Amino acid sequence: MTHKLTRRRFASTGGLLVAGGLATGLANQPQYSFAAIEAIEQQRLIELGLNALARSPDMNYFADGHRGAAMISAHLMCVNNQFDDQAAQRINQLFNLNWANSKLCQPFAEGDRVEDATEQVGKALAEGSGVLREVGHDAIFAMHAIKGFRMMPQLATQERVTGVCELLRSIKPWRDVAPDPSIEPPPFSNAVEASRFVLQEASDAIDRFSGFGQGFAGHMLTFGQSLIEMAAMGDVEWAESCRVAFCKYVTVTRQGPKDGDRKIKDHRFSKLRPDDTEYWQQRGDKTLGIGHVFKYPYAYYDLLSRANSPELRQSFDAKAWQLF
Repeated sequence: MTHKLTRRRFASTGGLLVAGGLATGLANQPQYSFAAIEAIEQQRLIELGLNALARSPDMNYFADGHRGAAMISAHLMCVNNQFDDQAAQRINQLFNLNWANSKLCQPFAEGDRVEDATEQVGKALAEGSGVLREVGHDAIFAMHAIKGFRMMPQLATQERVTGVCELLRSIKPWRDVAPDPSIEPPPFSNAVEASRFVLQEASDAIDRFSGFGQGFAGHMLTFGQSLIEMAAMGDVEWAESCRVAFCKYVTVTRQGPKDGDRKIKDHRFSKLRPDDTEYWQQRGDKTLGIGHVFKYPYAYYDLLSRANSPELRQSFDAKAWQLF
């Protein structure tokens, strides 16, 4: 029997890691890792992700910020999509083999809860209103931090909140072009139409950037999804503060590759997708990069769920191997 990570079973929507870890390989593990399941209930991966987001300004702010957001994305991806225990076990193992025991994820000292933690993060994001900053990572990191602090409010200590706000202010302007005035995404609070817009733009970007890597398509998913999720949490003002920056990013992606851009070999075709357990079982132990392997599919499945479009799901899935 294969256990499912259902919403009912895991209403607390927690993390995937345990202190002891699973570092000896799947071959030596029981078929189902109840340590991994217990850790989901303890929200361990959310805590590690928040620690990483808060500490990243003192380390490699961009790469380590990615890693923090990826840990939170991985948790949400598993729970929201009801990944089975074997997939959770392998994802759990991958984090233990790579980041869980690093300085980046170490605990912070206990402290009093900052009651306005999410407001501080939202205001730090809004400070950059209208400027496109490093592929929208100020919005991406902010959404994950807000989500994490709401899920685990006891972790919203001053040290963590200050670290996250410093991270957002570290994100630098990037390709801050004038937005094409014809680009008018739906309100981010209109989750259905906005999700369809983002998915279509990402799908088009996959075709447009074939042979040049799929970072533009992947970040269309993560940037757009972060704004839609913020709006869905009730933070419409903060999401809409990024509208001009998002339109600038759509403008950039619609321009396609530029002369002299580096060509990158496309992924090999595969029928496997991240919601297949075998997808994770076949990944090498050191193939996490900076975490896109979790952030892209989390955003993708979340957008598909909100968009509720079987036609868009089918057409995107036919080319999704290029992204995942």
